[in-house]
Amino acid sequence: MSSIVEAVHAIRERRPRRVVAFTGAGVSAESGIPTFRGAGGLWRNFRAEDLATPDAFRRDPKLVWEWYEWRRGLIRDARPNAAHEAIARLEHALPETVVVTQNVDGLHARGGSRNVIELHGNIHRVRCMREGTTELRDAPLPSIPPYCATCGSLLRPDVVWFGEMLSEQALADAASAIRRADLLLVIGTSGVVFPAAALVTHCSGLSIEINPQSSGLSSTCSLALAETAATATPLLVDAILEVQRD
Repeated sequence: MSSIVEAVHAIRERRPRRVVAFTGAGVSAESGIPTFRGAGGLWRNFRAEDLATPDAFRRDPKLVWEWYEWRRGLIRDARPNAAHEAIARLEHALPETVVVTQNVDGLHARGGSRNVIELHGNIHRVRCMREGTTELRDAPLPSIPPYCATCGSLLRPDVVWFGEMLSEQALADAASAIRRADLLLVIGTSGVVFPAAALVTHCSGLSIEINPQSSGLSSTCSLALAETAATATPLLVDAILEVQRD
């Protein structure tokens, strides 16, 4: 594994100006949000992989929505952590910065980021099953499952479920941003969810992974830091901003 000192040295050498932060569940772990695959990944003895599917929703939309409303409550009570805030600080200083996230929690936006590509959707949005229209509903739902006020059809979370395709536009935008980047920060992603994980291969510049454990992307990145997101991200952002002032 690499050290933060090595990463800071590489940043000072490369002096990056086009940065992409590619984030997964680990960037929000220190905000208290359990991951699908972590110790808090079970809910009422159900695995997330058994609930976040179109088939599960067709069988029992009320059960699936009860799980999502529980998750929405956890996220609503959570706060952006130091990693989210550092990434937003970077974006404000370097407007070409792009956040590509696999998370659906919306914490990057709440932390101050504006240029965010949400590969897997947003848990605070709902989508009409008949019309495909979406709207933000971040307050607690008055009834479960919810229905569309316009046509009366069932609403679903506006997220990508297991077995569904990611938005082609989101994938294309993310790949384009990573190709243009001279620094890719890979933060808190397991590297096992495709096609999102394959986006890292588009980077031809410096790539630095931040993850307490080795992941499926550790060997792909130029440097891999065995650190938490909230610990390492602010330090690397400080280094990036320091070279802009030189």
